[in-house]
Amino acid sequence: MTETLCGVWVDDVGLVHVSLATQEGARVEKTDVLRPFAWLNGPPASVPAEIKIEELSGTAPYARLAQAENLEAYEAFIKTAKATVGVDAVRPLENQFLIQQRARLYRDLNFGQLRRCQLDIETSSADGSFSDASKPEDRVLAVGLRCAGKNRLLVLVEATDAAEKNLLLELNTALAEIDPDVIEGHNIFKFDLDFLRQRARRHKVPCAWGRFGQKASFRNSRLKVAERWIDFPRCDLPGRTVVDTYMLVQLYDVTTRELTAYGLKDVAVYFGITDEDSAERTYLDGGKIAETFWADRARFCAYLEDDLRETQGLADLLLPTYFEQTRTFPILLQEATLRGTTAKIDLLFLEEYYHARQSVPVPQDTASFEGGFTKSYQEGVFKHVMHFDVASLYPSLLLNIARNPRNDSLGVFIPLLKSLREYRFKFKLLARNAPTADERAEAQARQTAFKILINSFYGYLGFSGARFGDGELAAEVTRRGRELLQALIEEFSRHGCMILEADTDGIYLSAEKYFSEPEQLLALVAPTLPPGIELEYDGCYTAMFCYKAKNYALYDGKKVTLRGSALRSRGIEPYLKKLSRQLLRHLVGAEPESPLALLEEYRRSLAARALPVSDVAKSESLSMNPDAYERFIAEGGKPRRASAEAALKMNPRPRMGERIAYYIVPKQKGQTSDWQRARPLEMFDAISAPYDESYYLEKIDDWVERYGKFIGAKPVGDGQGDLMLL
Repeated sequence: MTETLCGVWVDDVGLVHVSLATQEGARVEKTDVLRPFAWLNGPPASVPAEIKIEELSGTAPYARLAQAENLEAYEAFIKTAKATVGVDAVRPLENQFLIQQRARLYRDLNFGQLRRCQLDIETSSADGSFSDASKPEDRVLAVGLRCAGKNRLLVLVEATDAAEKNLLLELNTALAEIDPDVIEGHNIFKFDLDFLRQRARRHKVPCAWGRFGQKASFRNSRLKVAERWIDFPRCDLPGRTVVDTYMLVQLYDVTTRELTAYGLKDVAVYFGITDEDSAERTYLDGGKIAETFWADRARFCAYLEDDLRETQGLADLLLPTYFEQTRTFPILLQEATLRGTTAKIDLLFLEEYYHARQSVPVPQDTASFEGGFTKSYQEGVFKHVMHFDVASLYPSLLLNIARNPRNDSLGVFIPLLKSLREYRFKFKLLARNAPTADERAEAQARQTAFKILINSFYGYLGFSGARFGDGELAAEVTRRGRELLQALIEEFSRHGCMILEADTDGIYLSAEKYFSEPEQLLALVAPTLPPGIELEYDGCYTAMFCYKAKNYALYDGKKVTLRGSALRSRGIEPYLKKLSRQLLRHLVGAEPESPLALLEEYRRSLAARALPVSDVAKSESLSMNPDAYERFIAEGGKPRRASAEAALKMNPRPRMGERIAYYIVPKQKGQTSDWQRARPLEMFDAISAPYDESYYLEKIDDWVERYGKFIGAKPVGDGQGDLMLL
């Protein structure tokens, strides 16, 4: 390694500022040149002297490339050209620079050499409510920074404006000294940096957190996570990356669907960063943080340091995938964490097409097609469970078919996919055989990242809006995948296995005969696969509870893993969540006690309204900003949602994507729907606004209707949740 790019920023006049890592680990700053470019789908009306237009090869619509001598001429030309022709340009300009130079951030660094800093703030509230940066007395109490495992705490000396101003200036100095490549925080966009920005503005302190002597910039942005949109105030720091582990956790959960909450303390326990039963982690109630700051500084600092440690732990686990993407794609790390896969793969194609001077197609609309084979074969609890899956099924089939997307005139797709697979195999081998534990861990992280990239190539093909997508090719891949999985099912069955669940590329089965020798079963079945397709043994489980397709529970003797929304829902009431947890643990043998006693206790407590309201309050993410929802309803929009109606009652109103807790009050005349009776948890009043006990008792009946047959019980009687043992 000589010097490795670890930060890039294009200023307002088009000069490129770069931060480079030296062999000694230092960071040096230099400047470079960008010739901004865009593709055109027709001849522009006029071409200034500073703009060069090139005719491109091929027959795709964007057959002209415009390049400018400077940024001012580029932006003026693009603005004018859009009036007469289609213009397609890569944004942000930093990505253009990476494409033009065939450069990559962190290319010669490993993840451990990335200069990372975790940031977390603690704040006070004058009236005891949640801190509001717009209120004069709601101050920043402390800023915690952690770099390479070492903590640095900046604390408020006294509760004055002058002291808070000095604290913010200290932060500027500290970040300049540490000079991190990446600043990480949990909910750092929506809380920490936004709160600091507002307090800095109040005290006229610049948010000088970027490289090259630059200040932070803020803008409203949105991130799509599965079916949800999250609104957040995005912060960009020239030459640095801001990573929000709160968002990375939600993106992780899109595929696993295992998390029930995204708060730092919850996810730290889930990922094993903090032991749930450990006394070493310091916890403070939110309403006691300011009091503890002044009365017990040591305990306060321990709490803040634990937050920093957990944030680092989360980023250690979740950031390497995006780090590897940044080494692979011409993209900034912050963009990699906030952009979808389609946009990233497009950049790889566009880089090749730019340098080959090949015309570029328009994004494709893809018709729907049949997906993978999914079926649940059994219901109930089964022992001696094994899981087998086909390694990278769809990418392997793509390479077998060896056909590029129909509008990939350069033939980039298959060679890129083959190259990425070769990289993955290289690091997979190193993960087993590298001489040191650190090298093996680094190789494991890299092979995992490449596995995700490789699998995303198939998803790209069938995505509407993918520039080089091909729905027909994607449909052919899924057809072959379905046939292959069904052939495997027949072969496993022929060897005496009971098939439990099949989903796209994997099969769960029960086979006592092979449970202690899975490799023997693998050797019997694997030869049925075509060349280039590899079947893998993926683990065994003491027990599996099969509920319905894509909904099951697995127990490996230590941990219960849930799959599917029917068994695990973030929106379910806490008392039902506890019932379900005990049921599932009992069924798979992780817990001896049946949930029947707990169920009866809930019936008695609810009837007397003795169960705390927090146990019945449902928590949901808002899919629409409250103000927008209010306008939507005023214009006759439907349906009305209980969570959104509760949000309208809150002050301040939450943002889209935030989770709110609400409960249902007793029914009044004319109220027939939940949304009419939804009330925020924070507005609970046991006298004037209690919860509706009959509503929550009926939910117990619903629960027993679904799961009672598995524990020998069913609801009977007058709908009050009486149980009859079968």
